Amino acid sequence: MEYKQDKIDKLNERLALAKLGGGQKRIDKQHANKKLTARERIDYLLDDESFEEIGALVTHRSTDFGMENQIFYGDGVITGYGTINSRLVYVYAQDFTVFGGSLSETHAEKICKVMDLAVKVGAPIIGLNDSGGARIQEGVRSLGGYADIFYRNVQASGVVPQISAIMGPCAGGAVYSPAMTDFVIMVEQTSYMFVTGPNVVKTVTNEEVTSEELGGAQTHSSKSGVSHKTSINDVACLEDIKMLLSYLPQNNRETPENYSYDLKDEIRDNLSDIVPDNPNKPYDMHDVISGIIDEESFYEIHKDWGESIVIGFARLGGKSIGIVANQPMAFAGVLGVRSSKKAARFIRTCDCYNIPLLVLVDVPGFLPGTDQEWNGIINHGAKLLYAFCEATVPRISVITRKAYGGAYDVMNSKHIGADFNFAWPGAEIAVMGAKGASEIIFRKEIAEADNPEAKLLEKETEYAGKFANPYRAAKRGFIDEVILPKYTRRKLIKAFKSLESKEVAKPIRKHGNIPL
Repeated sequence: MEYKQDKIDKLNERLALAKLGGGQKRIDKQHANKKLTARERIDYLLDDESFEEIGALVTHRSTDFGMENQIFYGDGVITGYGTINSRLVYVYAQDFTVFGGSLSETHAEKICKVMDLAVKVGAPIIGLNDSGGARIQEGVRSLGGYADIFYRNVQASGVVPQISAIMGPCAGGAVYSPAMTDFVIMVEQTSYMFVTGPNVVKTVTNEEVTSEELGGAQTHSSKSGVSHKTSINDVACLEDIKMLLSYLPQNNRETPENYSYDLKDEIRDNLSDIVPDNPNKPYDMHDVISGIIDEESFYEIHKDWGESIVIGFARLGGKSIGIVANQPMAFAGVLGVRSSKKAARFIRTCDCYNIPLLVLVDVPGFLPGTDQEWNGIINHGAKLLYAFCEATVPRISVITRKAYGGAYDVMNSKHIGADFNFAWPGAEIAVMGAKGASEIIFRKEIAEADNPEAKLLEKETEYAGKFANPYRAAKRGFIDEVILPKYTRRKLIKAFKSLESKEVAKPIRKHGNIPL
């Protein structure tokens, strides 16, 4: 069939109209404290002139409620592919100016198409969410569209990186797609996520709450843990996506890109002065991390949630690694419900995408109390244990100070498959602290002593001399080497290099049954 020239002209006109909306020029960062349009977001995110749109002329199929008279090309979502720093990515950006970005049958089909392509070719999927939810004029067809997307989120999970940016509203069923992706980034003040909005909450529970309080960026970054990162505006959010992507591979069959690096002496004298002599005095684990990794390369995840553990990506000798570290500045670095879930999820993400794990240990145990027990610290601690046991990527631990009780086992000990375990000379590896252990072991002697306090101190010193050090564990082979702090970076670079060809034979099974 041959098209007449006037039909060709009309098609070209429609295509041009569909692509209007800005994005022809790069956005000035100094004047970007506003919401960008969907096309401006894509234009800023991708390399210049790299975006190729798919489905620009798609329109909805609804004829109910006068919808046949409301036709917009693209149907509220822009989909396609392009490059970020010359790396292929697939992207979709919901357009709130078209039906509030609501999801229709065809809207969902466009998203599913780019997700299918991303999995086929092995490239990351980036979703820029800005939608009022399902298009109610289409009823169950829009709900089915969500389910189609959810199914593909699961099929792509652990196959290609999935990054969700929440750059406006994301409510109802729409929230579950981002929740199943690898990373969620929210924009402060302009984005929110919730299953039911403030009006429904008030009707059902009689609670008065704003959208920001219920599901804003700060709420989900500090209270729920749904958001991995918050950004101050759209431009900062898009920069965060670029940065995050730089630590990740294209897919689960590849490894992250290595930056060129020449090994030097790598001695870091500043590491020797970070851990205080007083075992009860806190210090900031960020200082240890900074002293080990390549300069300014740490990209922290979940900074404001589960603060007793620190997680994030970094580079060591030019190579991407994931870091899991107890934080003595928050609850003495204990493992709790939130910190266990936070670390477990991150460990599994790194394992999916072939990113080696560095674990920095200073943990006095699990957080005690009815709140923790009633909220399932047993199950959540088991998630962290399961995640480490399951991980097959190179895994190295450094015990900087305390490793007590069951938390010693859980934090990537030799017993659960760690490849190398190092300890600093002041490390304490024991069932519990010297004081608590002495009060139990020598209870009778202390009670019968003329001066119980002096006796306790004596026994505490005796116990510490025997157990509160790394050497007994090193004699048993549970610690591979006791190293001076200043040599840690050099030791880790060499150790990770030796593990680059690591392979682990897994048992034949459909899948494990993690204690969700």
